[in-house]
Amino acid sequence: MRWTSIVAIFTLFWVLSAFLVLPFKVRTHSDVERDGGDSGMVPGQAHSAPMAFRPGLIAKRATVLALVLFGLFYLNYINEWVSVADLDFSGGPPDFNAVKSN
Repeated sequence: MRWTSIVAIFTLFWVLSAFLVLPFKVRTHSDVERDGGDSGMVPGQAHSAPMAFRPGLIAKRATVLALVLFGLFYLNYINEWVSVADLDFSGGPPDFNAVKSN
């Protein structure tokens, strides 16, 4: 596998991972109000908006998850645990020679 393919596939895994880890451990303004704290909401702000958005933490979590997922992908690429033939559920192309002889 070329290094450019590795970078492209890792980037896809990273973006997917970023969206997967985004909703975890988020405290909204409503959560803070429910716990008795001052939410500091401004007029027009959504109640579901995060209290303190921390993109650095999300990037770190996404990187760790992307490394794990890409590692599994690369191990599968090397060892061929799941190949294209394993994913072919159509039964393969039709045998036209058998049809013509009948």
